[in-house]
Amino acid sequence: MRPAPALLVVLAAWAAVGAWVLAGRAPWAAWWWTGAALAMLAAFDGLRLRRQPTPQVERALPDALPVGHSRDVELQFTSTRRQHLEVFDLHPVGWPVQGLPQRLRLAPGDATTIRYRLTAAARGLAEFPGTQLRLRSPLRLWTQSRIAGAPRQVRVYPDFAPLARLALFSAEQASRLVGAHLRRRRGEGTDFQQMREYRVGDSLRRIDWKATARARKLVSREYQEERNQQLLLVVDTGRRMLASEGGLSHFDHALNAALVVGWLGLRQGDAVGLLAGGGPERWVPPKRGMGALDGLLRASYDLDPAPVATDYLALATRLARQHPRRALVMLVTNVRDEDSEELLAAVRLLQRRHLVCVASLREQVLDAVLDAPVATLDDAIDAGAVAHYLAQRAAAHDALRQHRVMTVDVAPADLPAALVERYLAVKRDGLL
Repeated sequence: MRPAPALLVVLAAWAAVGAWVLAGRAPWAAWWWTGAALAMLAAFDGLRLRRQPTPQVERALPDALPVGHSRDVELQFTSTRRQHLEVFDLHPVGWPVQGLPQRLRLAPGDATTIRYRLTAAARGLAEFPGTQLRLRSPLRLWTQSRIAGAPRQVRVYPDFAPLARLALFSAEQASRLVGAHLRRRRGEGTDFQQMREYRVGDSLRRIDWKATARARKLVSREYQEERNQQLLLVVDTGRRMLASEGGLSHFDHALNAALVVGWLGLRQGDAVGLLAGGGPERWVPPKRGMGALDGLLRASYDLDPAPVATDYLALATRLARQHPRRALVMLVTNVRDEDSEELLAAVRLLQRRHLVCVASLREQVLDAVLDAPVATLDDAIDAGAVAHYLAQRAAAHDALRQHRVMTVDVAPADLPAALVERYLAVKRDGLL
């Protein structure tokens, strides 16, 4: 319990009475009796504050939030007495907040609701310890801080808001929305889709002669890309993914892109799984159906890269042991020239059963250094070092391509579109 500004004013008035006493304008008894009266008044007011019941607080907040998005949080207060208080919700440290603290006046038996806006700043398990209340005494001489409401834990998932928007569109429309450039070939594929009337340009091999005889007009078979295939998303959790760009780490960019292509794979009827390794490890076996997306989100929401070197060969060995069935393996990492031999050995191990695609994240800051004007010797040294590094990196990518490994070298912001394009190209060409 702490003194309020009103009590300080009262004490200042008592000090003024003391000044009058020292000046001989009032007797000493006046100062003593005034002090005793003020002490009794303050003690009585403080006692009444201590006996005030703590208001009940209920927080309305979903169990899961997407990282980086603002959300309204509701706090509902009920009390059996008339109370004045100041409210501050104990949200996770470092999260941007608008609308706190707030002052309230509670009426007996009435429910009062306030709102504030909160932005989840990091993935993982977030803790709300409670709500801090600052109560005022009836005479406003004291304030007391209390913690009300039950603690609450919230899971902060990768940014699934784009997935919710994509769900409103077909798979082809959603692919275009993420920036993928599609080449569609009507009638190609391996799974039968439907019968339809013959159109000019259809291959004669697609004509169903039995159906044509029954209908007495040309009828063609239309096929779609094969379903019931396997897509494995492998995300590096080593030190290379700690770099940050655009407000997100490379790992967050990789995870968001993996979820987008995973969602599309589930929409296409494929089984989608996830393997994270290099640092912290997670394994989600491939499953079909849109419900599998919840499993991917739950397994990855609290993953973070660690400052350790990625052992690509150990990662490939684990994947080969966990999933022997042929699949499209999409590995998202940041390839450096010193990784070339180990990564190539890991990819060749996977190629015995799987079709492998390596997506390498490129730091845009390096391109910015090359594009900047060179005015000094230091600028020239920086540009030369970056050019040499990028040349070695390109050589590592070329070594992968020479061994028939699909390789994507993109900036983090372009990763979702690049992965979707490559996945659909594999489906379209029947490479699995």
